[in-house]
Amino acid sequence: MFENRESPGERDRLAPDVASDRSDGHIDVNSRHSAENGRPTDQVEGEKGGTQYGSGQNEDPFHWSLTQGTTVGRALISAAQRLGETSSEAARLDAQVLLAHVLKQSRSWLFAHHEFELSNEDCRRYADMITRRRRREPVAYLLGRKEFYGLEFAVDQRVLIPRPETELLVDLVLAQISDRRGRPVVVADVGTGSGAIAITVAVHAPEAKVYGIDISQDALDVAEENRKRLTPEAGPLLLEGDLLDPLPEPADVIVANLPYIADEEYSGLQSDVRDYEPRVALKAGVEGLDLIERLLEQLPTKVQPRGAVLLEISPRQGEIVQKMAQELRPKPSYVGLRRDYSGQVRMVTLEF
Repeated sequence: MFENRESPGERDRLAPDVASDRSDGHIDVNSRHSAENGRPTDQVEGEKGGTQYGSGQNEDPFHWSLTQGTTVGRALISAAQRLGETSSEAARLDAQVLLAHVLKQSRSWLFAHHEFELSNEDCRRYADMITRRRRREPVAYLLGRKEFYGLEFAVDQRVLIPRPETELLVDLVLAQISDRRGRPVVVADVGTGSGAIAITVAVHAPEAKVYGIDISQDALDVAEENRKRLTPEAGPLLLEGDLLDPLPEPADVIVANLPYIADEEYSGLQSDVRDYEPRVALKAGVEGLDLIERLLEQLPTKVQPRGAVLLEISPRQGEIVQKMAQELRPKPSYVGLRRDYSGQVRMVTLEF
């Protein structure tokens, strides 16, 4: 369940969700609909007021629907305008990706078929998605998928959406496995969520024994769906439990992207994150360190000699987590901070 979160002011984590360029519709998400509530409608040529579809959690009186026969070009223009009214960044891209998903086509197909007319069902589904996106529901949840490290993961509101920054953790894990070539390597991904880290490591290092651990069975159900599709022959062993408690053997590499949002920061998160992604995967106590501190306490009995631990953190937590790690007994031989691709402190690395 624990993938990627951020506190207010950390620009690379809180940007509104930007849709992936992949829009072939091969993983779908179930549409959800709400009853008509009689509020005023938003109407332009080619559109009509009517039933409001969607399940966004933000209050928004917006109503929008399309008439059968509306063309692709007109639908895209109108949708982008409606998304732009709420300061949705990348409104045009979101409008294109969502319509491509509805039509089960690529974005490039849309550009070549501006005069294609939408069916009544196409109009209904597209209006539903635009309404929900206007309420700030993340595009990844609307599509039911998110690309991570070149793989396409199923995601929904049971799990956090994988972020590009977390790909750096995968790079570090694969480097650790490469350094241990010639003997079996055990990897534990703590707070696996959708399985993004554990499954990606298993795909790129099939010789490693990988565990994916999460306290949420709902999250593990999503991870299992991804495991079956992306690593049908093997893949990580998924375990339910609290932090490292379920791990049946010490690991050579422990990787964790745990909740690290402080309680007082939670209300300041972008609505895309705060209103839709699972709270239990975001909040981590007064300082945002509750789970990281508990994980560090478990390490002495759960990490192999000469093992490595890779933790994703908030940039503001770098020095304090480094100090906490240096006070462990037995003391790590190395505790260092690593920056992400935008130059912010993002990882704490421990070696024993």
